[in-house]
Amino acid sequence: MATSTATVKKYNYEVRDAQGKIQKGTIEAPSEAAVAGRLKEMGLTTVAITEVKTGGLQSEIKIPGLTDRIKLKDIAILSRQLATMIAAGLSLLRALSILAEQTENKALAKIVHEVRADVEAGSSFSQALGKHDTFPPLMVNMVRAGEVGGFLDQVLLSVAQNFESEVALRGKVKSAMTYPIVVFVIAILAVTGMLLFIVPVFATMFSDLGGELPFLTQILVWMSDALKVLIIPLVIAIFVGAWLYRKNRYKEGFREKVEPFYLKVPVFGGLTQKIAVARFTRNLASMLRSGVPILQALDIVGEASGNIVIERAAKAVRESVRTGNSLAKPLAEHPVFPPMVVQMMAVGEDTGALDDMLDKIADFYDQEVEATTEALTSLIEPIMIAVLGGIVGFMVIGLYMPIFGVFDLVA
Repeated sequence: MATSTATVKKYNYEVRDAQGKIQKGTIEAPSEAAVAGRLKEMGLTTVAITEVKTGGLQSEIKIPGLTDRIKLKDIAILSRQLATMIAAGLSLLRALSILAEQTENKALAKIVHEVRADVEAGSSFSQALGKHDTFPPLMVNMVRAGEVGGFLDQVLLSVAQNFESEVALRGKVKSAMTYPIVVFVIAILAVTGMLLFIVPVFATMFSDLGGELPFLTQILVWMSDALKVLIIPLVIAIFVGAWLYRKNRYKEGFREKVEPFYLKVPVFGGLTQKIAVARFTRNLASMLRSGVPILQALDIVGEASGNIVIERAAKAVRESVRTGNSLAKPLAEHPVFPPMVVQMMAVGEDTGALDDMLDKIADFYDQEVEATTEALTSLIEPIMIAVLGGIVGFMVIGLYMPIFGVFDLVA
């Protein structure tokens, strides 16, 4: 999908309100005519509109990847606010105008301006959203179904709830894993610092005194010498590897080799599977409830699952459903879906409440993910402390063992 190229400009306006009072302000819009139309829609009489010229030292400083980053949380908040305003009786254009002006994320506010301009020009809301990669396909297709069915506010509320659940799930995993990761990074930095700056000082002192170094101290000196040579190549390799990963992580060939491995990693593989199943079932429930056809929904939720194994399973299920089979039966052929998931989906199909059953599965796996991350944290913390203590103890012993023989060397 190509991103809209509509240019949003800033305008100063002067208007007269219903009481005849003059008001001044600033607004962003693609054209002067759009500003006039928006002010008229707000019940204001236009007195003057002038474009604000920006540039030079007054131009806004943007840091790529930071100031223009739009998170899923921002989309969730936008969807909930939009659903609330539409349910309250505001027109779509008026709601988009308000959101474009009050959205804190400037990059998202600019996109909302462009979406409003497209809707004002005659495009449907879903078409306007679809021009921007910012909005996930799941949201675009649910909005399209809501437009056709005439329940856009309900669909937007469902989108908001879906994204909020996803954000909450990610937050639980991040918060649980933050401490072990921080401890690990600090341990690496501490060991690196000792090998690069402390060990050489001791090694020089011992060599000046003469004598043979203990075996543990020789190992430390060898590691220090090796790290001095390898530190720059290692740093370069880490940055290049991170760059290559970011560049190729969405390519199918790379995903086919890496993502199946994620599910097989000891301990963490089960957590990855639970997260992917929770995301798959939650997204499928939201789309089916919104009226999206099941074949189209399976395509989208497979891609949104975040793992190519589930994406392949969704495609296989889609082809099976196309031929008239049930949804649960082909899922049983894919080990990535636990038997409980298959059985609950089968019950949901039989009772005609598949979306509710999918929601229950997603809630169950959300709780499983939370419990698993807490268990992992409880397990990892003492292990890391023991490992860190062992490494530091080994280095301290290796550094101080020669000191015991210093007096003999001096004598």
